[in-house]
Amino acid sequence: MNTSPAASVSFFDKIQTKQATIGIVGLGYVGLPLAIAYADGGFNTVGFDIDGEKTRQINAGCSYIKHIAADTISRGVRSGKLAATTDFSQISEVDAIILCVPTPLDEHFEPDLSYVVKTIEAIVPHLRSGQTISLESTTYPGTTEEELVSRVEAAGLRVGTDVFVVYSPEREDPGNPEFAATNIPKVVGGQTPACLEAGSALYGSVFDQIVPVSSTAVAELTKLLENIYRSVNIGLVNELKLVADSMGIDIWEVIAAASTKPFGFKPFYPGPGLGGHCIPIDPFYLTWKAREFGIHTRFIELAGEINRSMPAHVVRRCADALNMQKKPLNGSRVLMIGLAYKPNVDDDRESPSYELLERFHAAGSEIDYHDPYVPVIRPSREHAHWAGKESVPWDRATIAGYDLVLISTWHECLDINELAQWSQFIVDTRNATGGLSPEIRLAKTLKA
Repeated sequence: MNTSPAASVSFFDKIQTKQATIGIVGLGYVGLPLAIAYADGGFNTVGFDIDGEKTRQINAGCSYIKHIAADTISRGVRSGKLAATTDFSQISEVDAIILCVPTPLDEHFEPDLSYVVKTIEAIVPHLRSGQTISLESTTYPGTTEEELVSRVEAAGLRVGTDVFVVYSPEREDPGNPEFAATNIPKVVGGQTPACLEAGSALYGSVFDQIVPVSSTAVAELTKLLENIYRSVNIGLVNELKLVADSMGIDIWEVIAAASTKPFGFKPFYPGPGLGGHCIPIDPFYLTWKAREFGIHTRFIELAGEINRSMPAHVVRRCADALNMQKKPLNGSRVLMIGLAYKPNVDDDRESPSYELLERFHAAGSEIDYHDPYVPVIRPSREHAHWAGKESVPWDRATIAGYDLVLISTWHECLDINELAQWSQFIVDTRNATGGLSPEIRLAKTLKA
């Protein structure tokens, strides 16, 4: 590969001496921790986002994500290493550009690359020789080459010579204190060998371990495999939950017993459906791309069908619980505990709790929610009509007024004993009531 020595040496020298300026495009759950990591690593770091409120809060040293402490942001701002802007013309001033933008599904469960494409089109006019560009957004194999490389080269820049293009999938686990942004091994695939070398240098400057792979397509499929693995296994245990329920067996007890096997078994847990940006979405990126090659990914799609069916199952269990009290679903007051998709975070992306809200509303129930980390539902494309709805208080008078309490997500800061005392009946999708006395569980709870 004919690389440009001047551009190559310039970039590597800047990375090695920490004179490089790092640009992070998209300051959400992936981009913001990455920006903090580079700033903490001694690099001048500029965060780019179209949301002026996010950039304003960062420049003020504030955090808008629960599990990211404000002092980690203010430390970078005070040191002069971290700043944020909505001005994409400043892309020309950075040496590395890392794209961390959403890749959702459309209403037909097909990939929506509009955020990626719009972002690429916004940065291309400001690119210059010597820069390294990395895409981190989860997507199907071939996206980096088809959407990013093609547009960069159409602008007259030679990939692998003038600029370096890589794909490195994000591996964030929001709210998990065991993993910081930089101690998770970083998979990197380059469009050319020179690109891989540049990407490895870029990420190796702050990440503990780099896992180089032979192409951007391999790196793209690696991310999909990681999340398809989880989706399929969660689909399996969700299906087993339905079987266990029909047999009068507690699936949570079964999983706990199976988990004692020291080899060949990894526990996965059932729930009201899949949430978060990755697991509910990523498998469909591969099934969509596979159709281009005439392949029907039946196993993956079946798991998706099972997981998407869980909210309907939960509503049916709630109807059963209300019937036990001689109450109909239509007209009953239902309180859902937990709007975030996982415990102890404020991340409500793709949360199945939203579909539960929709289903209860459609059934004629009066549905409210309590979540200390999501005090008010924020505007979004998918759930615009719920925007502004507020979390109800956590107190005896409020909770006792509902015919049914549904635990969709359980945060550790909540008190299950208080909930059991205050509520009339609980339907539990997360085994939060597992520690209650058998008498209370029998009288006041139902697993779903």
